[in-house]
Amino acid sequence: MALENYRDLSSGGSDINAGFQFEFTCSRCQRRWKSPFKPYRVGQIAGLLTRFAFLIPGSQPYSRSSGNVADMGSRGAKQSALADALRQAENLYTVCDGCKKAVCSDCYDPRERCCLNCVQNEREAEQVEQRRGREAAASTLSCPNCRTPSSGGRFCGECGFDMASTHKSCPGCGTMISRQARFCTDCGHSF
Repeated sequence: MALENYRDLSSGGSDINAGFQFEFTCSRCQRRWKSPFKPYRVGQIAGLLTRFAFLIPGSQPYSRSSGNVADMGSRGAKQSALADALRQAENLYTVCDGCKKAVCSDCYDPRERCCLNCVQNEREAEQVEQRRGREAAASTLSCPNCRTPSSGGRFCGECGFDMASTHKSCPGCGTMISRQARFCTDCGHSF
């Protein structure tokens, strides 16, 4: 995936300072890197001709035409300078597989193939899942009859309830009732 974390600092066209430069930024820590300034000589020469055109009578059409030539050629030169800058920046920035943002080497975990933000989010999500699993396990490891925590086994150590059964019998009349029932459906005995 190509890097898109850059800002164009170029001054193109027909200017004495014509050239191309790009600034890349880490999406996580905001660390910046600027590509080396690549001068655009055709634009610089056209800029000089434009500045000296007022000294030589009748040379203004030539300076305008040299400016047009410089402007036409600047697009290709800019694309070439951007390609060079991208090749250099690919050594400094990596696109995260998780969030698809470009980050510097300090903010990237090569083992996880993700940026540190995604690694942290993934770990937090795993911790939430583990906590939910522990809470679910804790709720299933208590006796449904007397709510005493159980460390396993078929019968409750406190009341003797059969932990493997899906139904329970009423101690008042002996009717089989679902395990979650709080009252007997036949005699009204409470559990």
